[in-house]
Amino acid sequence: MDLGLKGKKVILTGGSRGLGRAALEHFAKEGADVAFFSRNEEQVKAAENELKVHGGKVFAEAFEVSDMDAYSAWLTKAADELGGCDIFVHNMSSSGAGGSGDWDMTYNLDIKGAVTSIETLTPFLEKSGEGSVIFMSSTAAVETFIRPQAFNALKAALITYGKQLSQSLGPKGIRVNMVSPGPISYPGGNWSKVKEAKPEFYDSQAEIMALGRFGSPDEIAKTVVFLASSASSYTTGTNIIIDGGYTKRVQF
Repeated sequence: MDLGLKGKKVILTGGSRGLGRAALEHFAKEGADVAFFSRNEEQVKAAENELKVHGGKVFAEAFEVSDMDAYSAWLTKAADELGGCDIFVHNMSSSGAGGSGDWDMTYNLDIKGAVTSIETLTPFLEKSGEGSVIFMSSTAAVETFIRPQAFNALKAALITYGKQLSQSLGPKGIRVNMVSPGPISYPGGNWSKVKEAKPEFYDSQAEIMALGRFGSPDEIAKTVVFLASSASSYTTGTNIIIDGGYTKRVQF
């Protein structure tokens, strides 16, 4: 299937490892130009070099979101470097920074960051004519998960915000969708740390998944890339759960 991504301009936040890195790989393989940032300069440089192999333009910087003005300026810089923005993936989160229980950090990165992204990039996405936005949420937003914490509650708010945006931005030719992964495991990720610290708990979570295992970043990334592409051109306002049967609710 041709995803229609050749020459598309993709901005993804938090992309040097894990799910973000896997998504960038697929975007680049499909012929898209990509821009991303992450906090770790060494990881950013390594990812940049690997992505350039596919022949497209790659703009990458080590950047840590400290305030929304600086973040907005980075987004504008990225769009200028690429020559526009057709697809935006809001992937940065307090979870990646180890702050799932920090209300201020989660609000700033997951919610305020999403709002700032849309305010900054809407003119670019509208000019695209095929603008597509993906908000990364979590199954922690749709079912009770471990304990009450900022990440769970504010990822739920992100789904609501994304749904409302899909209605307001649709007339401008911009689609907005959400993706909610279940637990995924990869070296250096949160669940790999859980496995080291609490192996019994880690194993118990794998056992309650219908598929009996944790997911990989690549398994999530493929859906993100398809949903963002013109191959999914009539899909907007939806929240796709990818969790190997981790959640048990029935959604009508």
